[in-house]
Amino acid sequence: MAGKPKRGAGGAPVGRRAMLGMLGAGAAGLAAAPYLQRGWEGFLGAASQVDATGLTGLLPNPGGFRYYSVVGSVPHKDATNYALKVDGLVEKPKTYTLDELRAMPQTRVVHDVLCTDGWRVDKTPFEGVKLADILDAVGVRSPGAAVRFTCFDGAYTESLTLEQARRSDVLVALNMQDKPITHQHGGPVRLYVAPMYFYKSAKWLSGISVTDKVVPGYWEERGYAVDGWLDDADRHSDAA
Repeated sequence: MAGKPKRGAGGAPVGRRAMLGMLGAGAAGLAAAPYLQRGWEGFLGAASQVDATGLTGLLPNPGGFRYYSVVGSVPHKDATNYALKVDGLVEKPKTYTLDELRAMPQTRVVHDVLCTDGWRVDKTPFEGVKLADILDAVGVRSPGAAVRFTCFDGAYTESLTLEQARRSDVLVALNMQDKPITHQHGGPVRLYVAPMYFYKSAKWLSGISVTDKVVPGYWEERGYAVDGWLDDADRHSDAA
Protein backbone atom coordinates (compact mmCIF):
# COMPACT_ATOMS: atom_id res chain seq x y z
CA MET A 1 0.00 0.00 0.00
CA ALA A 2 1.31 3.43 -0.88
CA GLY A 3 2.71 5.40 2.05
CA LYS A 4 3.07 2.35 4.30
CA PRO A 5 6.48 2.35 6.02
CA LYS A 6 8.84 -0.46 5.07
CA ARG A 7 9.61 -3.01 7.73
CA GLY A 8 13.18 -3.74 8.75
CA ALA A 9 14.61 -7.11 9.65
CA GLY A 10 13.13 -7.00 13.12
CA GLY A 11 9.64 -6.31 11.83
CA ALA A 12 9.15 -2.87 13.39
CA PRO A 13 8.67 0.15 11.15
CA VAL A 14 12.02 1.83 10.56
CA GLY A 15 10.63 5.32 11.10
CA ARG A 16 9.10 4.39 14.43
CA ARG A 17 12.25 2.62 15.60
CA ALA A 18 14.35 5.68 14.82
CA MET A 19 11.90 7.97 16.56
CA LEU A 20 11.81 5.78 19.66
CA GLY A 21 15.59 5.75 19.67
CA MET A 22 15.72 9.52 19.51
CA LEU A 23 13.12 9.84 22.26
CA GLY A 24 15.08 7.40 24.41
CA ALA A 25 18.28 9.34 23.89
CA GLY A 26 16.49 12.57 24.70
CA ALA A 27 15.04 11.11 27.90
CA ALA A 28 18.46 9.82 28.92
CA GLY A 29 19.91 13.25 28.26
CA LEU A 30 17.27 14.90 30.43
CA ALA A 31 17.87 12.39 33.20
CA ALA A 32 21.61 12.93 33.04
CA ALA A 33 21.41 16.73 32.79
CA PRO A 34 21.37 17.46 36.56
CA TYR A 35 24.38 15.21 37.09
CA LEU A 36 26.26 16.77 34.17
CA GLN A 37 25.46 20.26 35.43
CA ARG A 38 26.63 19.44 38.95
CA GLY A 39 29.79 17.91 37.51
CA TRP A 40 30.50 21.00 35.40
CA GLU A 41 29.77 23.31 38.33
CA GLY A 42 32.10 21.24 40.49
CA PHE A 43 34.82 21.48 37.86
CA LEU A 44 34.43 25.25 37.55
CA GLY A 45 34.43 25.67 41.31
CA ALA A 46 37.56 23.55 41.77
CA ALA A 47 39.34 25.22 38.85
CA SER A 48 38.57 28.70 40.18
CA GLN A 49 40.36 27.84 43.41
CA VAL A 50 43.69 27.51 41.60
CA ASP A 51 43.12 30.07 38.85
CA ALA A 52 44.98 33.27 39.68
CA THR A 53 43.89 34.82 36.35
CA GLY A 54 40.15 34.70 37.04
CA LEU A 55 39.53 33.35 33.53
CA THR A 56 37.43 30.46 34.82
CA GLY A 57 34.84 33.07 35.77
CA LEU A 58 34.26 33.65 32.05
CA LEU A 59 33.32 30.03 31.32
CA PRO A 60 29.59 29.35 30.84
CA ASN A 61 27.72 27.62 33.62
CA PRO A 62 24.20 26.20 33.12
CA GLY A 63 23.32 27.16 36.69
CA GLY A 64 23.87 30.82 35.85
CA PHE A 65 26.48 31.57 38.50
CA ARG A 66 30.14 32.32 37.82
CA TYR A 67 32.98 31.36 40.12
CA TYR A 68 35.48 33.94 41.32
CA SER A 69 38.20 33.92 43.92
CA VAL A 70 40.77 36.65 44.55
CA VAL A 71 43.30 34.14 45.91
CA GLY A 72 44.82 30.95 44.57
CA SER A 73 43.09 28.59 47.01
CA VAL A 74 40.65 28.72 49.92
CA PRO A 75 40.60 26.28 52.87
CA HIS A 76 37.47 24.20 53.35
CA LYS A 77 35.45 24.74 56.52
CA ASP A 78 32.62 22.71 58.03
CA ALA A 79 30.83 22.27 61.36
CA THR A 80 34.00 20.91 62.96
CA ASN A 81 36.19 23.97 62.35
CA TYR A 82 34.03 26.90 61.21
CA ALA A 83 33.87 30.01 63.41
CA LEU A 84 32.33 33.45 62.89
CA LYS A 85 33.92 36.10 65.11
CA VAL A 86 31.84 39.19 65.92
CA ASP A 87 33.77 42.03 67.57
CA GLY A 88 34.70 45.71 67.31
CA LEU A 89 32.45 48.33 68.84
CA VAL A 90 30.15 45.83 70.56
CA GLU A 91 29.19 45.20 74.17
CA LYS A 92 29.49 41.40 74.09
CA PRO A 93 31.95 40.07 71.49
CA LYS A 94 31.08 36.53 70.48
CA THR A 95 32.32 33.73 68.26
CA TYR A 96 29.57 31.63 66.66
CA THR A 97 29.95 28.03 65.57
CA LEU A 98 28.11 26.73 62.53
CA ASP A 99 25.74 24.76 64.76
CA GLU A 100 24.94 27.89 66.78
CA LEU A 101 24.10 29.81 63.62
CA ARG A 102 21.89 26.97 62.41
CA ALA A 103 20.04 26.98 65.75
CA MET A 104 19.11 30.68 65.46
CA PRO A 105 15.86 31.87 63.81
CA GLN A 106 16.20 31.63 60.03
CA THR A 107 14.90 34.10 57.44
CA ARG A 108 14.32 33.28 53.76
CA VAL A 109 14.88 35.95 51.11
CA VAL A 110 14.17 35.42 47.40
CA HIS A 111 15.74 37.99 45.10
CA ASP A 112 17.54 38.31 41.77
CA VAL A 113 21.32 37.95 41.93
CA LEU A 114 23.19 40.38 39.66
CA CYS A 115 26.90 40.69 39.01
CA THR A 116 28.68 43.76 37.67
CA ASP A 117 29.97 41.53 34.85
CA GLY A 118 26.43 41.34 33.50
CA TRP A 119 25.23 37.85 34.46
CA ARG A 120 22.22 37.32 36.66
CA VAL A 121 20.27 34.49 38.30
CA ASP A 122 16.63 35.37 38.82
CA LYS A 123 14.61 34.63 41.96
CA THR A 124 17.39 32.98 43.94
CA PRO A 125 16.40 31.90 47.47
CA PHE A 126 18.83 32.46 50.33
CA GLU A 127 18.20 31.51 53.94
CA GLY A 128 20.06 32.35 57.11
CA VAL A 129 20.28 34.58 60.16
CA LYS A 130 19.41 38.23 59.77
CA LEU A 131 22.55 40.26 60.33
CA ALA A 132 20.43 42.62 62.43
CA ASP A 133 19.72 39.77 64.88
CA ILE A 134 23.43 39.13 65.36
CA LEU A 135 24.12 42.84 65.88
CA ASP A 136 21.32 43.02 68.43
CA ALA A 137 22.68 39.98 70.25
CA VAL A 138 26.16 41.47 70.70
CA GLY A 139 24.97 45.06 71.23
CA VAL A 140 26.41 47.90 69.15
CA ARG A 141 28.31 50.51 71.15
CA SER A 142 28.78 54.19 70.33
CA PRO A 143 30.28 55.41 68.04
CA GLY A 144 29.48 52.30 65.95
CA ALA A 145 28.31 53.39 62.48
CA ALA A 146 29.35 50.65 60.06
CA VAL A 147 30.14 46.95 59.77
CA ARG A 148 33.26 45.42 58.22
CA PHE A 149 33.32 41.83 56.98
CA THR A 150 36.37 39.58 56.64
CA CYS A 151 36.66 36.17 55.04
CA PHE A 152 38.64 32.99 55.63
CA ASP A 153 40.22 33.18 52.18
CA GLY A 154 42.51 35.66 53.94
CA ALA A 155 42.01 38.48 51.42
CA TYR A 156 38.40 39.47 50.69
CA THR A 157 36.69 42.17 52.72
CA GLU A 158 33.42 44.12 52.49
CA SER A 159 31.50 46.71 54.48
CA LEU A 160 28.07 48.23 55.00
CA THR A 161 26.75 51.16 56.94
CA LEU A 162 24.97 50.16 60.14
CA GLU A 163 21.65 51.22 58.62
CA GLN A 164 22.23 48.99 55.58
CA ALA A 165 23.37 46.09 57.76
CA ARG A 166 20.14 46.19 59.79
CA ARG A 167 17.89 45.66 56.76
CA SER A 168 15.76 42.52 56.89
CA ASP A 169 17.08 41.41 53.48
CA VAL A 170 20.72 41.25 54.63
CA LEU A 171 21.62 37.78 55.85
CA VAL A 172 24.41 35.75 57.28
CA ALA A 173 23.41 33.03 54.83
CA LEU A 174 23.64 29.27 55.39
CA ASN A 175 21.48 28.03 52.49
CA MET A 176 21.25 28.99 48.83
CA GLN A 177 18.68 27.57 46.41
CA ASP A 178 17.26 25.60 49.36
CA LYS A 179 20.51 23.69 49.96
CA PRO A 180 23.48 24.27 52.27
CA ILE A 181 25.88 26.71 50.63
CA THR A 182 28.72 24.80 49.02
CA HIS A 183 32.36 25.74 49.33
CA GLN A 184 32.40 26.93 45.71
CA HIS A 185 29.54 29.33 46.46
CA GLY A 186 31.26 30.72 49.55
CA GLY A 187 30.07 28.25 52.17
CA PRO A 188 29.47 27.12 54.70
CA VAL A 189 28.54 30.73 55.57
CA ARG A 190 28.48 33.81 53.37
CA LEU A 191 27.02 37.28 53.50
CA TYR A 192 23.96 37.97 51.35
CA VAL A 193 22.97 41.58 50.63
CA ALA A 194 19.87 41.27 48.46
CA PRO A 195 19.47 44.91 47.27
CA MET A 196 23.09 45.27 46.11
CA TYR A 197 25.35 43.83 43.43
CA PHE A 198 26.72 40.41 44.29
CA TYR A 199 30.26 41.60 45.09
CA LYS A 200 28.80 43.00 48.33
CA SER A 201 27.75 39.47 49.37
CA ALA A 202 31.13 38.33 50.66
CA LYS A 203 31.91 34.62 50.38
CA TRP A 204 33.59 32.47 53.07
CA LEU A 205 32.50 34.84 55.84
CA SER A 206 34.56 34.58 59.03
CA GLY A 207 34.47 38.00 60.70
CA ILE A 208 31.97 40.77 61.48
CA SER A 209 33.39 43.89 63.11
CA VAL A 210 31.47 47.03 64.06
CA THR A 211 33.49 50.15 63.17
CA ASP A 212 33.07 53.90 63.55
CA LYS A 213 33.13 54.46 59.78
CA VAL A 214 32.81 52.55 56.52
CA VAL A 215 36.05 50.80 55.57
CA PRO A 216 36.18 50.23 51.78
CA GLY A 217 36.21 46.56 50.84
CA TYR A 218 38.43 44.59 48.47
CA TRP A 219 36.75 45.73 45.24
CA GLU A 220 36.01 49.25 46.52
CA GLU A 221 39.76 49.71 46.92
CA ARG A 222 39.98 48.82 43.23
CA GLY A 223 37.41 51.31 41.99
CA TYR A 224 34.01 49.73 42.70
CA ALA A 225 31.23 51.77 44.31
CA VAL A 226 31.17 51.61 48.11
CA ASP A 227 27.37 51.49 47.95
CA GLY A 228 26.65 48.77 45.39
CA TRP A 229 22.92 49.37 45.08
CA LEU A 230 21.04 47.65 42.28
CA ASP A 231 19.37 50.12 39.94
CA ASP A 232 15.86 49.17 41.11
CA ALA A 233 16.69 48.78 44.80
CA ASP A 234 14.52 50.44 47.42
CA ARG A 235 17.26 52.19 49.38
CA HIS A 236 14.97 53.41 52.14
CA SER A 237 13.03 50.25 52.92
CA ASP A 238 14.04 47.31 55.09
CA ALA A 239 11.53 45.04 53.39
CA ALA A 240 12.89 41.87 51.83
